[in-house]
Amino acid sequence: MTPEFPTEAKSTQIPTFEEAAKFHGHVCPGLTIGYIASKAAIEELEAERDVDEELVTIVENDACGVDAVQVLTGCTIGKGNLIYRDHAKQVFTFICRNSGKAVRVALKASFNIDDIDPEVSELRPKVMSGTATEEQAKEYRKRMDGISRTMRQRPVEEMFNIRFVDVEIPRKARIFNSVRCSKCGEMMAESRARVQNGEYVCIPCYEEYTRGW
Repeated sequence: MTPEFPTEAKSTQIPTFEEAAKFHGHVCPGLTIGYIASKAAIEELEAERDVDEELVTIVENDACGVDAVQVLTGCTIGKGNLIYRDHAKQVFTFICRNSGKAVRVALKASFNIDDIDPEVSELRPKVMSGTATEEQAKEYRKRMDGISRTMRQRPVEEMFNIRFVDVEIPRKARIFNSVRCSKCGEMMAESRARVQNGEYVCIPCYEEYTRGW
């Protein structure tokens, strides 16, 4: 029987923005940032969408753009090749294991979506606070869509600094033995277990002792 998703199948076609938007749930500038960054990196690396950890992506934020990264690159938390670093920066590093090349894509400090459409700065606080009327919310979504289209039509160099970098390529994901938490009884990976009173406990059950450093 032919498997539904053969592991040797590769795709050289970059997913469309519409596919990324469908996965994310809506169109917004944040998603667009991740889409443009990922597309630029794939083209620079001359890479294919990931199947089995051929690509690795390091994201330095947990914002909307990360969803586009997953759709375009195939790098995911579940496969272990989407690495999150809590830097709150619109910066993405894409690594190709086969070639050993890595490209860093960073949003320029000069980029501001309010420069594309200044009207959104007035609508945003109302929409975010939930005080916008239905008409204002509709207008806001329309303007967000327009900003996204404008972003996708601009040369990528206007938005991002893109450069090849030397990085240590992360090892592929590992499978660890499972152990049982002595408190809640749930199973966990041995690598993440804590020891308390001579027994394994999971992180939520672990009673951390600290003296402030």
